[in-house]
Amino acid sequence: MAKEFIVAIELGSSKITGIAGKKNSDGSISILAVVKEDSTSCIRKGVVFNIDKTVLCLTNIIKKLETTLKTNIARVYVGVGGQSIRSVKNVIIKDLPAETVVTQDMINELMDANRSMTYAEQEILDAATQEYKVDALYQLDPVGIPCSRLEGNFLNILWRKTFYKNLNQCLNKAGVEIAELYLAPLALADAVLTETEKRTGCALIDLGADTTTVLVYYKNILRHLAVIPLGSENITKDITSLLMEDSQAEQMKLKYASAYTDNSDIDDNKKYPIDQDRKVESRKFIEIVESRLQEIIENVFYQIPNEYADKLIGGIILTGGGSNMPNIEKAFTNQAPTEKIRIAKFVNQNINSNLPEITAHTGTMNTILGLLAKGDINCAGEEITADLFQSNEPKHTTPTPAPAKGPRSYTETSGTGIVQTEEEKELLRKKKEEQEEAERKAQEEEERRIAKEKRENSPVNKIWKSIKNFASKITEEEE
Repeated sequence: MAKEFIVAIELGSSKITGIAGKKNSDGSISILAVVKEDSTSCIRKGVVFNIDKTVLCLTNIIKKLETTLKTNIARVYVGVGGQSIRSVKNVIIKDLPAETVVTQDMINELMDANRSMTYAEQEILDAATQEYKVDALYQLDPVGIPCSRLEGNFLNILWRKTFYKNLNQCLNKAGVEIAELYLAPLALADAVLTETEKRTGCALIDLGADTTTVLVYYKNILRHLAVIPLGSENITKDITSLLMEDSQAEQMKLKYASAYTDNSDIDDNKKYPIDQDRKVESRKFIEIVESRLQEIIENVFYQIPNEYADKLIGGIILTGGGSNMPNIEKAFTNQAPTEKIRIAKFVNQNINSNLPEITAHTGTMNTILGLLAKGDINCAGEEITADLFQSNEPKHTTPTPAPAKGPRSYTETSGTGIVQTEEEKELLRKKKEEQEEAERKAQEEEERRIAKEKRENSPVNKIWKSIKNFASKITEEEE
């Protein structure tokens, strides 16, 4: 019996993670394998900067997974993120004749017009529809409502074109067949947030190694997305100012760092050992850690739009590796617009696994598990067989071809977190050109038909026809 499993890959700043899992009939997911590759030499702030090393990491991930699964991987789900991702609001307006009833085609025109927007050096990865303004009223579904002015409000998620092209180049060079390309922050949000939190208003804060991602939801709609180029690695680098190596600073951070310490609880005589010969004053260490964390928190709350700051009834949800720091809730509570703070240590899905990376529930695997949960296409190819008479190296048979998938229109993927690949965009461009060419030919044909009718119905043409008919009758009478 052919194997069935889903494979997902997350390109993070500190590591690239690959995971394989099987979806069960009861809705749970059984984890089959997890592999990781250090990415500090090829990905910075969530963005690919060394293509060759990234390709090597991706190839190693696939090989390790295939060895564990004893099966070829035909395709994978990939999550993308990074420092340059940001959201921008956009408004498209369509004036209509009085009492025109809004149709779905009109809505699609607005969405297509929005997706056709160009930004300097930026690529639109996805677009989340906010709401529509029908004359003076805001509506989530305006179809069927009569109006004279239709306004579409959108949230466009952008990324630098160069980064987007680098990523696609890496995936192509590594021979990775993409089942779907997802915005990792949106996959994470779907995995850790509840419907109530999204509906009533919440802010999801992913405290990563190199970056901190902020997502704001209200009425089940993504209202803002920003990636701050600060993370827990910045705290580690600050600790190195106490004259120690990065590895020592990381160990001290994990052992002694606290997000918040009351001044009365600080012992000025206490010292933390750096190594066998050196120590650092606890107050100095605490000040360094809290100063950087304070900067991160201030930047986080600066990113929450004022119009939603007082609507976060669902509260603030912290996740990611940085959320494991002691007293992190207290540090955020001191500045948060709400006292309702939750730490999402794990995803909402039912996950079955004995692997320590999964059972640790530290929040570091939430994004990759969210990507895995998105998968609905079998990623398994043919089983790998070993030829005992040739060598001990596994022999790969031809992978199962990917299921036929035509290009998705922008209107179909709006706000889902699905990112168009270069191939899909090229197919859409060709399809649009063909459609425009067909429309042009139809327009020319219609213009020729109208011109012909005008010529036939013109007074001169009618007189000429009358003369011809008269001449024809005379000729017939003479005969």
